[in-house]
Amino acid sequence: MDISVIKIGNSKGIRLPKMVLDKYAIGDKLELILEDSHIVLKPKNKPRRDWEKSFKAMHENGDDDLLIEDFFDDETFEEWK
Repeated sequence: MDISVIKIGNSKGIRLPKMVLDKYAIGDKLELILEDSHIVLKPKNKPRRDWEKSFKAMHENGDDDLLIEDFFDDETFEEWK
C-alpha cells in the first residue's frame, strides 16, 4: 500500500486509511520502532485490557485457586509498620 507523506506545520506526517485503523484497533497513539532500515508502527494498547474478562473466565473454570498461601506462618506484619 502506498501512502503519501504530507506537510503538517514544520513537520511531515502520514495518513492511515480508516480500514487500517479499524483492522489494527489504532486509537490516539502508536508506538514507533526504528528497526534496521524499517519503521514499524504498532498500536499502543492498554496493557491490561480484557484482564477482567480473563479473570472471570478463570474463575468460572476453577483456575483461580492460589498456588501458595497469601502469607506464611512465620510472617509478621510488624516489619511493615
